[in-house]
Amino acid sequence: MKKRSIDVVVISDVHLGTYGCHAEELMAYLNSIEPKKLILNGDIIDIWQFSKHYFPASHLRVLKKVISMASNGTEVIYITGNHDEMLRKFSNTFIENFSIHDKLILELDGKKALFFHGDVFDISILHPKWLAKLGGNGYGHLLRLNRILNWFFIKLGKERYSLVKKIKNNVKNAVRYIDNFERTAIETGIAKGYDYVICGHIHQPKKEILETKNGNCTYLNSGDWVENLSALEYSFKRWKVYNYSYDKLSPFFADEGLKSMDLTELISSLKIKKGSKQQTAEKEDKSIDA
Repeated sequence: MKKRSIDVVVISDVHLGTYGCHAEELMAYLNSIEPKKLILNGDIIDIWQFSKHYFPASHLRVLKKVISMASNGTEVIYITGNHDEMLRKFSNTFIENFSIHDKLILELDGKKALFFHGDVFDISILHPKWLAKLGGNGYGHLLRLNRILNWFFIKLGKERYSLVKKIKNNVKNAVRYIDNFERTAIETGIAKGYDYVICGHIHQPKKEILETKNGNCTYLNSGDWVENLSALEYSFKRWKVYNYSYDKLSPFFADEGLKSMDLTELISSLKIKKGSKQQTAEKEDKSIDA
């Protein structure tokens, strides 16, 4: 099958290194596309929950695939999130077609787009980190149970079911939190003159246009590869939300080209680039006011 050519692809909240990550499905998706830019919008590697006892081959293959895409011409931009915040000390690092940032501004067909993970709007992560991790462990156990249930559902020919999404949709505080997050992101975009605000973090894929007396802005969220298996795609001057569950990508599971190369060889194929690019957000907009 022919790969789809896409101008910009945004994925976030992959959480490699956790039991909830759907790495094989993500690999099938990455093998099916040829993006000019691949924006990894935070929480790709879950350093909070990382354990040397669990990082399966399928998760490593995702890293190899991303590096392979960069070495073959795709511009890969890694925006740090809260679960991979340790990478923020490498912000504004450029290695050939791969770079790391805290946030990013791009001009897309004459429109201004702000990309950032979204944890800056999350008051819950201001609590002690051990408390956040404790909550994360409970979330992890729920995801393991969900994977077992989905294994049975798939065997029975039924669609996947998300326990986490069901709980979120039925808990008023969770619904209120998501609504507040989205509105804050949109209002920030309008106040700062952005046409698009692109986030991750809350695992809720969405595209919404909001207009106020001060202007309008399109809010986009790439969702995740834990609950929703979703991404954002930009082509032909339009954004759309991609959902893996509505696609048939079984022919793209195999990636023969990666089997003969190890991760060290792939990394060595990239060269460190001196200087920086003008598309980074730091020089143009040093803060995001929540």
